[in-house]
Amino acid sequence: MPISETQNRAAPAYHLAQLTTIRSILLGCLWFSFALSFWFNTTHMVHAAVLVLLIIFSSIHGLTYLRLRNLLVVTEWEFFCQLLIDVICLNALFYFSGGANNPFISYLLVPICISAATLPLRFTSIITALCLCAYTLLLFFHINLPIFEISHDHTSTISWHILGMWFNFFISAILITYFVVKMARTLRKQDEALNKLREDELRNEQLMAVAMLAAGAAHEINTPLSTMTVLLSELRAEHKNDNHLLQDLELLSSQVQYCANTLKKIVNDSNAASEGKFKQQFIKSFCESIIDHWQLIRPTALFSLVFNNDLQEQFMIADPRIEQAIINILNNAADANPSEEVRIEISYANGILTWKIIDKGAGILPSVHKNLGRNVFSTKTNGLGLGMLLSNATLKHYGGSVVQTENQPQGTMTELRLPVPL
Repeated sequence: MPISETQNRAAPAYHLAQLTTIRSILLGCLWFSFALSFWFNTTHMVHAAVLVLLIIFSSIHGLTYLRLRNLLVVTEWEFFCQLLIDVICLNALFYFSGGANNPFISYLLVPICISAATLPLRFTSIITALCLCAYTLLLFFHINLPIFEISHDHTSTISWHILGMWFNFFISAILITYFVVKMARTLRKQDEALNKLREDELRNEQLMAVAMLAAGAAHEINTPLSTMTVLLSELRAEHKNDNHLLQDLELLSSQVQYCANTLKKIVNDSNAASEGKFKQQFIKSFCESIIDHWQLIRPTALFSLVFNNDLQEQFMIADPRIEQAIINILNNAADANPSEEVRIEISYANGILTWKIIDKGAGILPSVHKNLGRNVFSTKTNGLGLGMLLSNATLKHYGGSVVQTENQPQGTMTELRLPVPL
């Protein structure tokens, strides 16, 4: 199931769980008020009807609690129906307890707020319309309770209507502040996760396009390389007495052979990746092999290497894709300022392998920083913009990360973090 669909289905379940908690507090207050009404002979409440309604409401609450314990999907329709149940039960209770004169009538704002924060407009419109209609009808149709009638006797020291309004405001404010805000925060986090997912999907599409182009290029390059190998072999035989030309031909042959071997290695590594067949290697040996490989590719690059502490004899998977990702970052650092030394610091602690690659180049402008590693984008005039994209995607696949920050007083520090063992 897609992640976005899973998140969309999980949100109503979370909201229903929060609503169940709110309902528990509400029912506790209702049962306490019902028990308290027996102590006041002036309430004239229809206890039998109210008791039946409270039992029905509590039974639905109990069934909802049991329903949340199973793994069935909670839909927006179900959550909407649960809010309707609250509104209907509350209005039925208000009918037998003073109607619109009941100071707790304003609690109907709580279901409206919950619906507005969690449900689409069509559901919230129904909830709001039902509450408004019920409130209006309760102005005219209800069973009076003398205790909630507004008293105009200024000698009265206490008004239960005013006191009840204060208590209802207190409870409603707390419920809305805590639970509704918490639900809204969950929705914001869900939107952030969906945006991140869309960004990852876009990057994966870009990587897929790059992979398809690379596969096609490798297939097309293989034929001219074979032709060049044959021609160079014939030229060496034909001009074997010309030492100067023969040296140039030998150099060209070695470069062509290197390209052919690289293509074969790409194919072999791709097959190994699909089958999950990678050898394990000590961390320090793996890091040193990456540096050695980089030196062969960039023999003129200036660098200093520091192992901040003795790397533990911990094994890791020697995945060539990780090696290439690190080499891409090293190449970017070397290209930033070829005349200056690149500082490389490697450390291992708490299961995390860390590379810090520090260059003294011009740095990265804040306006382009957000695009690096996320889109096909390059700050170099002759760059393809693929290095950081592929490196970021590869390391993220293994739970790692790449962070680039400004290095004082000049340049960029690229910090690569990779969990080990992989």
